Amino acid sequence: MNIKKIVVSVVVAALLALGCVMIVGCGENQANKTKLIVGFDKEYPPYGYMGSDGQYTGFDLDLAKEVCNRNGWEFKAEPVDWDAKDSMLDAGTITCIWNGFTYEGREDQYQWSEPYMKNAQVVVTKADSTINSLADLAGKVVMTQKSSAAEELLKDGGDKADLGKTFKSLESVGDYNSAFMQLKSGAVDAIACDLSIAAYQISADKSAYKQLEENLNFE
Repeated sequence: MNIKKIVVSVVVAALLALGCVMIVGCGENQANKTKLIVGFDKEYPPYGYMGSDGQYTGFDLDLAKEVCNRNGWEFKAEPVDWDAKDSMLDAGTITCIWNGFTYEGREDQYQWSEPYMKNAQVVVTKADSTINSLADLAGKVVMTQKSSAAEELLKDGGDKADLGKTFKSLESVGDYNSAFMQLKSGAVDAIACDLSIAAYQISADKSAYKQLEENLNFE
């Protein structure tokens, strides 16, 4: 059965309808399965992360649990390395990707639910940095997450490739927590990331970071 990959981006009002999408879209045997294995980025607060109690939590996981409650399914949260999400989905290791996942440019690659968030790609620097605009990134080391929307924008072929070519280098890591640690230590000059990631990190340490006023895009 040739089907599209499934990505969940739901609003609360769409939860019951999503149940039908999952059963129809995941393959011929999906209707007989009771476990929904939710693939999510474990370093994407407040949507998915490890809480102080050592358990995975977040907005996305709460929504996924509600879908399972309403459909009588067993819920399982499966953290994924973001650059391995497609291979895990193809292999059946996860039932779906449930995360802040950019829709634009991927419309025909997956079977989507309704989007739940308007997002932007932004740039964050240290609070005392002299970088105050996108133009100031020329000659600087910029870091992002592997296979992220920001990386797609800035690398060759992306909508912001011309900007990326002005950097000293565009580096990538597996998760944004590591990127912010490197920014704080001075190992990199800036981070390109989702607006939600920037807002969370800045609110957690307002004295450490600032966000540039210019966005890379909206999505």
